[in-house]
Amino acid sequence: MKTYATKQTDIKREWHLVDADNQVLGRLASAIAQKLLGKNKPYFTPQLDCGDYVVVINSDKISVTGKKLLQKTYWRHSNYPGGFQSITFGEQLKKDSRQALLWTVSKMLPKNKLRDARLCRLKVFKTDQHIYQDKLKKV
Repeated sequence: MKTYATKQTDIKREWHLVDADNQVLGRLASAIAQKLLGKNKPYFTPQLDCGDYVVVINSDKISVTGKKLLQKTYWRHSNYPGGFQSITFGEQLKKDSRQALLWTVSKMLPKNKLRDARLCRLKVFKTDQHIYQDKLKKV
């Protein structure tokens, strides 16, 4: 019996629709990350990009547990003196809920060369209206 090695031509990408309405942020992000990685496929290979496309709708209606709306903070620094900026999760949801979900999924993906290509396959929309209706499977 020989060992099967997945080739780039064997990879078939599917489209998944995920509704974020009343979903907990961490659990939703980990499920999205697994689909972007392709872990649900029998021919998953870590060094190849086997993942699928994921369309997330209703990102404005995402929820978190505990006091994370007030206590969870996102921060960044411009590397200039006084360039530190921080924003709480609640403020980020009001500003742009799509970015909060993108940051969470991004931190759940492996930190390697394939990360940006995987994140390009994640499409996040604030409402239930999106432009990928024809690509999604009818279930």
